[in-house]
Amino acid sequence: MIDVRLEAYKIILKVISKNIFSDKLLQQMTKKINQAGERSDLLYVLVKGVVKMHVNLEYIASQYTDPKKFPNTNIKIKILLYLGLYQLIYCDYIPQHAAVNETVAIAKKMYGEKIAKFINAILRKYLREDKIEYPDEVLDRISLQHSFPKNILEKWIEYWGVENTEKLCIYYNQPPNLHIRINTCATNKKRLMEYLLRREIIVIESEASDNILITDQARDVLNEVSFSEGYFSIQDVSAALVVELLNPEQNETILDLFAAPGGKATYIAELMRNTGELTAIDKFPNKVKKLKRAVERLQITNMKLHANDAFKFGPIAPAYDKVLLDVPCSGWGVFQKKAELRWQKNQEMKELIKLQKKALEHGAKFLRPGGVMVYSTCTLNKEENEAQIKIFLSRNLDFTLESAEQFIQKEYTENGYLKTLPFKHNSDGAFAARIRKNI
Repeated sequence: MIDVRLEAYKIILKVISKNIFSDKLLQQMTKKINQAGERSDLLYVLVKGVVKMHVNLEYIASQYTDPKKFPNTNIKIKILLYLGLYQLIYCDYIPQHAAVNETVAIAKKMYGEKIAKFINAILRKYLREDKIEYPDEVLDRISLQHSFPKNILEKWIEYWGVENTEKLCIYYNQPPNLHIRINTCATNKKRLMEYLLRREIIVIESEASDNILITDQARDVLNEVSFSEGYFSIQDVSAALVVELLNPEQNETILDLFAAPGGKATYIAELMRNTGELTAIDKFPNKVKKLKRAVERLQITNMKLHANDAFKFGPIAPAYDKVLLDVPCSGWGVFQKKAELRWQKNQEMKELIKLQKKALEHGAKFLRPGGVMVYSTCTLNKEENEAQIKIFLSRNLDFTLESAEQFIQKEYTENGYLKTLPFKHNSDGAFAARIRKNI
């Protein structure tokens, strides 16, 4: 029998101490757990939850330990406290005795009796007292209570104020729902909803897109044979709206210059009804292989895949009806699903912004007169969004911004752009601009 809590602890330790992403480690361990005939739900809950909330958990742990010694405590021991506290605070369905005893058992197994007694004492002290006081200063309080870096919070407060910033933090710290994109080349909404209901999977219709369904039964959906047979894909509605803003039509020639992981590319192909030609580029061969598997699963026949650097792809000629630039970005819009991203120290914002500017200038060269380019990100950072478009349009007078309201419901637009805000729209955060090349 696999000790899921122990395996979660090992993954959390690697992710926090090495500042890496958890997804690959989770997939590897989930496979082992499933092969052993056990459920992997708790693994995901603990890993994603502790990684998200570890600043909050660190603060809480510090309230019940020696304030002089705790900052220097080994990270291996701290993460044991995080693991136990997370279960006690955020997992109501786990009995308190199980949360404490199982964490103490891991401590004893990994580090011996002395450490186990320390973990036991701190967790039980928390249960006895359970009174956490946060600083009065707003930025400090939100950072510690909701577990976010101050530099990001400062930007959010500047954009939306304290109340909406706190709403955003709360949204990001909740477990995500699963968004299902219907493959309209293979089925329709009514048929798929009826089928899933027979399989005891409850879905609701998205208000933002006709082709998206929403459920909280992720495990059941991902194990569905109808997924492997290509009747639907997993894609957040905010990403689907980017494609709907592009508005692919049958028999067009379309270029997707940053195609991986492929959700937008496959949706483009479906909306083209497998006609015309979609050229999908990505520089990472392993990601292109994954996209190829999705293409095969969805029985897409109008996509050409290239493992190539977008900036080296050619020949450069104004030949395409439409171009999608889903550029690399800071990812502020996907903090709910990518628990580690808020803590990544290696984001070079200046380099990202430089790359995005370059991508806009490069993508524009492939567009025929009268053609349309969509620039999109999964960030809420205005420097990567509105500012980039304004700079591009000021330098390229033969391009015009087209209002997103012509293609997307007004509620999901702002100042002519597609813009989804998680605390407002219950989706990932996304931005997109539709730009037409003048004839």
